[in-house]
Amino acid sequence: MADPPRVRRGYVIVIESMLSVLRVHLPSEIPIVGCELSPYVLLRGADQTVFADDVAESAPVDGQFLRYKWYRIHSDKKVTICSIHPSEQATLQCVGCVKAKIPVAKSYHCSPKCFSDAWQHHRVLHERATSAVNENGNEEEEIFGRFNNNNNIISQSLSNGASTPLYPAAVTHRNGGETWFEVGRLKTYTPTADDIGHVLKFECVVVDVESKSTVGSANTLLTSRVIPAPSPSPRRLVSVSNADVAVGSLDSGTFTVLSYNILSDTFATGDMFSYCPSWALSWPYRRQNLLREIVGYRADIVCLQEIQSDHFEEFFAPELDKHGYQALYKKKTTEVFNGSVMSIDGCATFFRRDRFSHVKKYEVEFNKAAQSLTDALVPSAQKKTALNRLVKDNVALIVVLEAKFSNYGVDNPGKRQLVCVANTHVNVQQDLKDVKLWQVHTLLKGLEKIAASADIPMLVCGDFNSVPGSAPHALLAMGKVNPMHPDLAVDPLGILRPTTKLTHTLPLVSAYSSFARIGSYEQQKKRVDPTTNEPLFTNCTRDFIGTLDYIFYSADSLSVESLLELLDEDSLRKDTALPSPEWSSDHIALMAEFRCKPRARR
Repeated sequence: MADPPRVRRGYVIVIESMLSVLRVHLPSEIPIVGCELSPYVLLRGADQTVFADDVAESAPVDGQFLRYKWYRIHSDKKVTICSIHPSEQATLQCVGCVKAKIPVAKSYHCSPKCFSDAWQHHRVLHERATSAVNENGNEEEEIFGRFNNNNNIISQSLSNGASTPLYPAAVTHRNGGETWFEVGRLKTYTPTADDIGHVLKFECVVVDVESKSTVGSANTLLTSRVIPAPSPSPRRLVSVSNADVAVGSLDSGTFTVLSYNILSDTFATGDMFSYCPSWALSWPYRRQNLLREIVGYRADIVCLQEIQSDHFEEFFAPELDKHGYQALYKKKTTEVFNGSVMSIDGCATFFRRDRFSHVKKYEVEFNKAAQSLTDALVPSAQKKTALNRLVKDNVALIVVLEAKFSNYGVDNPGKRQLVCVANTHVNVQQDLKDVKLWQVHTLLKGLEKIAASADIPMLVCGDFNSVPGSAPHALLAMGKVNPMHPDLAVDPLGILRPTTKLTHTLPLVSAYSSFARIGSYEQQKKRVDPTTNEPLFTNCTRDFIGTLDYIFYSADSLSVESLLELLDEDSLRKDTALPSPEWSSDHIALMAEFRCKPRARR
């Protein structure tokens, strides 16, 4: 049987029971609790297979129906909880924490690997305690030295082995057993605050319709302890004019744009993010956490990247529709994808129907542009090689919207206020610097054509997989690329030559560079790189930290009013890196509030 499913308060557990001689069949991996927990069990009658939903008392099968019960277990056994994975029992304790008088709850870990993965952040607790409490630090220095020099975990076993737990005992046995409180009689149950810290038990039995007696023995399923839903500190909008702005308090003449790579479920694997608890990586959990976060920002326009087509159609589009958003989507093409068609990801743009209306949609497939480029420039003998390099399946979605609100100070009140929003996800491969730059250049040339046909502000959002100072970033931010830029040395197909063509005329500025102008909000300025005026990071994994995501805007027609505050690296490193139970993507969301500038009369 698989490990018990983890449970978080506030998420509905769904057990789809199925009877086959009253055995519950569990898959090798039970989806950790988000909204669905499905062991997939069926009731098999004579020549028929019936789902459990159909086996109600009012519609029995062969004179029998299913009855469900949920219980909360109150046990006399006291358990110490891991400080990193609160659904796990602690098995070891950090000696350094005890000696440094760090709160004891922070000293517990469920496994040596858990402690090792958390060490980079955990050691900071020791260092702070040492500097604040122990002036000579000799005892702590000895402990730290043992860890750093010998790569040994500073811990003491909390098992029932020969050694005695240092402080306190992890498990204390007392006389007595367990008390079970019935909490539900449906197939679904939503944990409450009273359930936190307790194990839940699901029971399914077959009941005879006439006698009301049970048939056979009950099938049961135990969860692990219920833990609180994550409650990360809310991120505020910070005014670039030095005044804090609460999310949702924007005036009618402004609008907000959110850009967020939500991390496709295809890529959210334990191999890639081994430091994140498996339950926090599961899609049923992550999708609810992401939805909570996205809805909480209350953005007028939402640009999401790495959103799978099935997740768009079955979850995000209908769920965000409930919050007043209209949805548009562009899925990646399938030329280089061998998996499930439905799991191909793409870019989705949502906008509030009460703030904007849809005018036009453009879809950019870089593969088609690659085909046209090779047909025009590459000799026939080299076309296959060229296409193998250029065809990388990336796309962009461009949407023209019309504002339904007035902008203060506009001189032409009767004129339509349009906004063009580009949402893209540029190729990730670091050795394809020429392809990244070519994709960005291709997108910008398309936007130039739109700008030339209409007096329209431009917003360019997305995951560009390019750090500040790279050639793609330079092209976006400065409108050109220095011919001596090192990225231009990688151009085996000659697609970047002559380098003088690597320009555009759009007056784009990075929204987050506005933080560099803040006079008094020093905390945010510390989270911006002073050499590039970009955030220190928007992507934070154990192996990489840096900025890959941007919101660019046309500075001649838009001004930045406020920005969603940036996160602190130390606060994210408490869970080693992203994703984590609190933040369900390896990227952070960016959001800017804009105001349309008055336009000159023509």
